[in-house]
Amino acid sequence: MARKREIYSVPEKPTLEYEQQLWGEGFHIVAGLDEAGRGAWAGPVFAAAVVLPRDERILRLLDGVRDSKRMTANQRNLYLDCIKSVSVGWTIGMSTNDEIDTLGIVSATCLAMQRAIDNLSFNPTYLLVDYIQIEHCACPQLSLTKGDCRSLSIAAASVIAKTARDAYMIKEDGRFPYYNFAQHKGYGTPQHRAAIEKYGPSKIHRMSFRPLVSSLQVNQ
Repeated sequence: MARKREIYSVPEKPTLEYEQQLWGEGFHIVAGLDEAGRGAWAGPVFAAAVVLPRDERILRLLDGVRDSKRMTANQRNLYLDCIKSVSVGWTIGMSTNDEIDTLGIVSATCLAMQRAIDNLSFNPTYLLVDYIQIEHCACPQLSLTKGDCRSLSIAAASVIAKTARDAYMIKEDGRFPYYNFAQHKGYGTPQHRAAIEKYGPSKIHRMSFRPLVSSLQVNQ
């Protein structure tokens, strides 16, 4: 069962409102899920699942955690170990660029999220998901627009997914130095586009994405 809630205002920082409501309804293991890299031109899409304890002190310990896009790299790295240490459980899943090209970005993102769920050492009883409704998922879920701004579990997942993917792309920069993945992490920048036009795509580029399709058409 999936349900989606549209909300048109966001709090100043993510809270445990949704987690507390679900805990009160008997869903004791609530996992927050978010992705990183969905819009990039290269590399995999990463997803993370985070289960926070039923302890309001978490709000103080993770007071600076936000949607990862609203945090600097230093802020994300500062809170990363704290998120991992206070969580009941956390995991990462990913879908490769080839899977993205084969399945499409939405289904590949769902696959990365399902892999993150499957990697947990226990089964969550409810999922809080940023925007996406996970396809073919047996666990009940709530898809929240701007969920990483509303739910602390989702925000924590966004930090883990973002830092893991950034580290992956920095490593890939060593394999494919012409594209400067360490700087833009595979996202569309003028520098990235210029590198594709000059050197062609690498093995980790998403060939189904429009900029890559256009580049190949130009070079044919």
